[in-house]
Amino acid sequence: MIRLDHVALYSSQIEVIRQFYEKYFGANANEKYINPRKGFESYFLSFAGGARLEIMQKVNVANGANPEGAEYLGLTHFALSVGSKEEVDALTDRLRAENYRVVGEPRTTGDGYYESVILDPDGNRVEIVA
Repeated sequence: MIRLDHVALYSSQIEVIRQFYEKYFGANANEKYINPRKGFESYFLSFAGGARLEIMQKVNVANGANPEGAEYLGLTHFALSVGSKEEVDALTDRLRAENYRVVGEPRTTGDGYYESVILDPDGNRVEIVA
């Protein structure tokens, strides 16, 4: 059986990103991996249900050319399920109140998801789905 194991993101602020996903999405981080020779650090964030997100920081990794929150070719978003429409609404409201950018208001999409779209501290698009 083939399954997606994890998705990885580079960040210039992995501690901020780690804390964001722990606080709002219940992620659990492993012990930080550090390779000083390569100037590399990473965490694996584990979510309920087995999904994992690797967040990485490395010296001399170029900043992407896409404007914050813009859609572009390649990986454009990932979705985290919170279980219900009420939880989508509540978490979206909480993130907005704490000054995170909501770029897609809660709604039912054409493919049947109830979702909102927010930007994480690095400007990555995150769908909050029921």
